[in-house]
Amino acid sequence: MRRALVAFSAVAALAACASRPDPTPTTTPTTPPPAERPQGPVAGSIEDFRVSVGDRIFYGYDRYDLTPEARQVLERQAAWLRQYPNVRILIAGNCDERGTREYNLALGARRAAAARDYLASLGVAANRMETVSYGKERPLDPRSNEEAWSVNRNAHTQIVSGAVS
Repeated sequence: MRRALVAFSAVAALAACASRPDPTPTTTPTTPPPAERPQGPVAGSIEDFRVSVGDRIFYGYDRYDLTPEARQVLERQAAWLRQYPNVRILIAGNCDERGTREYNLALGARRAAAARDYLASLGVAANRMETVSYGKERPLDPRSNEEAWSVNRNAHTQIVSGAVS
């Protein structure tokens, strides 16, 4: 008898611990849950190009050859431009304030051409790209020191048409 009572108590205790599923709701919600908004810039937009790819490469003093870092940025630009074949760009060559106006215009042109030629070698059609040299006329940093000069020696890739709005 005692055994039966112990067995019955054990079964009753286990049954009390069993979980029950939640009842299913009998009504459905009247409004759908809010849609999640994508984070970051819209794919194919100018902001996407600037943030995700990079729109500027930098050069050494009196140089127009591409550094490994510049090549990496241009490779990302080329991949992005191949993905968005309607986009047209303008590559602007820029210099620091040192040197004559004429010298810096010529150096800026060589910088823009170096970037354009590398993009073309990576499969970006030449008819989608234009170049311009601003020489020392459009500095990013107006100060007269090495830090400012290093950021002013650049080629800037600007989207002129075809990007997603």
